[in-house]
Amino acid sequence: MYSTAMSLSAAAAASSSRPDAIRPAGLRFCGLRREALGLRSLRTSPQAVAGRRSVAAAAFAAENGTAGSGGFDYDLVIIGAGVGGHGAALHAVEKGLKTAIIEGDVVGGTCVNRGCVPSKALLAVSGKMRELRDEHHMKSLGLQVPSTGYDRQAVADHANNLASKIRSNLTNSMKALGVDILNGKTVFTSDHALKLESVPDWIAIVGSGYIGLEFSDVYTALGSEVTFVEALDQLMPGFDPEIAKLAQRILINPRKIDYHTGVFASKITPAKDGKPVLIELIDAKTKEHKETLEVDAALIATGRAPFTKGLGLENINVVTQRGFVPVDERMQVSNLYCIGDANGKLMLAHAASAQGISVVEQICGKDNILNHLSIPAACFTHPEISMVGLTEPQAREKADKEGFGVSVVKTSFKANTKALAENEGDGLAKMIYRPDTGEILGVHILGLHAADLIHEASNAIALGTRVQDIKFAVHAHPTLSEVLDELFKAAKVSSGVSSSVSEPVAA
Repeated sequence: MYSTAMSLSAAAAASSSRPDAIRPAGLRFCGLRREALGLRSLRTSPQAVAGRRSVAAAAFAAENGTAGSGGFDYDLVIIGAGVGGHGAALHAVEKGLKTAIIEGDVVGGTCVNRGCVPSKALLAVSGKMRELRDEHHMKSLGLQVPSTGYDRQAVADHANNLASKIRSNLTNSMKALGVDILNGKTVFTSDHALKLESVPDWIAIVGSGYIGLEFSDVYTALGSEVTFVEALDQLMPGFDPEIAKLAQRILINPRKIDYHTGVFASKITPAKDGKPVLIELIDAKTKEHKETLEVDAALIATGRAPFTKGLGLENINVVTQRGFVPVDERMQVSNLYCIGDANGKLMLAHAASAQGISVVEQICGKDNILNHLSIPAACFTHPEISMVGLTEPQAREKADKEGFGVSVVKTSFKANTKALAENEGDGLAKMIYRPDTGEILGVHILGLHAADLIHEASNAIALGTRVQDIKFAVHAHPTLSEVLDELFKAAKVSSGVSSSVSEPVAA
């Protein structure tokens, strides 16, 4: 066994400067191996627990008024009950570890309370509104919708209620398995846009990544005009360029959206006394003033920062980089395990959960290295965008360095019966692969239910399944899954390459 505690969220923690004590109040400690905590003995098996106390958990509980007369005895203490902490806790119980989880705010973390869960509730509403207001689409299906409208507060309540339900589900699932949930103290910020306190006539969104795109989908569906402010020279800079170009044609150009690229929002002055929000734009390269926007609201969608400052990481000689905890492929640095947003490898809830499971495997003595190139991502616009692995430029750069060839195959949603039946033929799927080995390097999808379709590709990458193997898989007809089937069957692999499933491909 390596540790009794580990960091699982952007709210990572640290150790006390005293070697003989833990000072966890305010989440001042995290993910520390016993030697870093000043604990002399290591557990060697889940069974070797009788009579031993988890100093970390006991000290924490005592300071927070929850320690009982019997004390505490844990194999693993997890700091942060977000999606990553929840996934790690469930896996730890499955592996036979007595587990406690400490949360300073509410169970669910950023994803459930301020991120992906409430935002998807708003996007579900925007999708329905967009469909109902599309008169041509409705008529093509033989439907007549005389008028559409929405209740802003009811929409906001839908998002809040969903977050509450999922938070309750996570809490109950951990309690049912015997995971002790301890309360801590910390401070979190809130995403006001998810509260939908108002729907502005004109809103500027700073950043055109997946967060900005999703909110543009919500606000334009509810009647707002949107202006993107993007520092780089093109919109959607993190997406595959071909997918980004098509997404601009489908998701931006037909809607009430304009944009400014290659500029910084150097100063934002909030609305006051009836005056609009002022956004001063400067050239990203020359820093010269370009213009000043006057809008009703501004939304900053440039990503999240790790919550690690002031947590005492320096006490165990961990030096952060721009606030992130630099970890190796095993999520470890020095005597610390750190997963999720705090390590900055991939700021996605499901990535945090996968990292947590990987760390638990290591704590139990089984080496496990997560292939981050196999972790999918999705943007829940209408239609959706999803991706896994490398973009085409990234794949070609890698190929040039390592001396192998790259091939690309594509298929359109217009060739899919299910998509056409729903009158949703706009979309494209592309796969980047090695023709010499059949290794799948990346898959990118824009189209109906793209977020659901990507997992066949991500699992293939994770398991090391080659194109020449997966092309024999059978897909039900007529389904959207046949979009991937068309991709796999269109790929051409060099003759003589083995058609047997290989070992998983490392990142």
